[in-house]
Amino acid sequence: MVDQQRRPMIVQLDMTPQGEFLSPPPAPLTAKLLRAAIMVAVVAGALSLAALAFWLAISLIPVVIGAGLVAYGLFRYRLWQMQRGR
Repeated sequence: MVDQQRRPMIVQLDMTPQGEFLSPPPAPLTAKLLRAAIMVAVVAGALSLAALAFWLAISLIPVVIGAGLVAYGLFRYRLWQMQRGR
């Protein structure tokens, strides 16, 4: 349902009598600290995800080497079987 009695939206412009806009007041120190803490948390989270991805990639290297050795061994075995079958 649509609300039939909407409140008018109030827009407040801070202007001087000469027609210049006033700059907003500076953010309080607590807001700046909160913004800095959020940025530190985001950077720490990104670094931890990157470290986890790097650890996973490094831990898979022995598996890849083992699979390559098995594939090479089977390839050589098949070549040996084909040469023996002549």
